[in-house]
Amino acid sequence: MLRMNATHTPANKSDLAVTHVLAQLLERIEHSSEPVGAEQYRSVVMHLVDEFRDVEPGAQLGQLLDAYPAAAEVYENLNYQHAGLCRTALDVSLSAELAAKSAIERAMKRGPEAAHE
Repeated sequence: MLRMNATHTPANKSDLAVTHVLAQLLERIEHSSEPVGAEQYRSVVMHLVDEFRDVEPGAQLGQLLDAYPAAAEVYENLNYQHAGLCRTALDVSLSAELAAKSAIERAMKRGPEAAHE
């Protein structure tokens, strides 16, 4: 008698068709000039999160994330504890850090009296 294991773990999938459609939909929602309901936005993001859990990492996924920045942000947030801001370009991160450092230095030079102006 053949028995099925009830705790079947799905294998990583390499077909990104559904992931692509959801990423494209999220991008359209992000750039929509029409208001989008919070439930619709949440639904698309949660479905995308579910897809990212099963998707196989690799060049195909990288291309999808390069094409859809909103989906890339979701992916990066899902994997932050393992890889940090792994999809953020180094020069962008460095520029942001240098700008913050410069702003802090300017604020420190102005002193506390400048805050009351």
